[in-house]
Amino acid sequence: MLQDSQLQKAVIAELGWEPSVDSAHIGVSAHDGVVTLNGHVQNFSQKLAAEKAVGRVKGVKSVAEEIEVKLPFDIERGDEDIASAAIERLAWDSSVPRDAVKVRVEKGWVTLSGKVDWHYQKEAAAHGVGTLHGVIGVSNQILIEPAVDTRDVAADITRALHRSWYYDSNTIQVSAQGGLIGPLRGLAKHDRTLLTGPRR
Repeated sequence: MLQDSQLQKAVIAELGWEPSVDSAHIGVSAHDGVVTLNGHVQNFSQKLAAEKAVGRVKGVKSVAEEIEVKLPFDIERGDEDIASAAIERLAWDSSVPRDAVKVRVEKGWVTLSGKVDWHYQKEAAAHGVGTLHGVIGVSNQILIEPAVDTRDVAADITRALHRSWYYDSNTIQVSAQGGLIGPLRGLAKHDRTLLTGPRR
């Protein structure tokens, strides 16, 4: 395992390497694989990008993210402007079902609510809103209520496997119960990731 000082240097280097993050005002400390980030950035998307960059570093077990978003004076926006921009952004995003997500803004912090069918739709909504000027944080409270009948999931996966070159009906078995997919016996770990598709 990397020593704390080595891990700290590796994280600082990764933040400096990440083009979407201005790391000039980000502080880094490390202890037993736990990395703490503090300081400030100019927008919410940089905050998310910094956390993601740190997660890529070998030896990082977890990230305590305490970065504050401090907007430059010239891009500060009122809550009404942010809400309007968020609604428009969601309307233009083909990944998000129309009129499925509700938006509330308080002092630059956006709260998303509503219901969607898929996990990727929930993530797309938060990502799109998080990139808007003036947003300092996003609370993603969107619920996922799959429209798919979970009883058909195992059959759907089996049919998808039949279309794949690595499928062998003698070694791969799929089971589903209560909406959960059972062990995909016969697949290597890296192959299993090919079957997950959009997360719910």
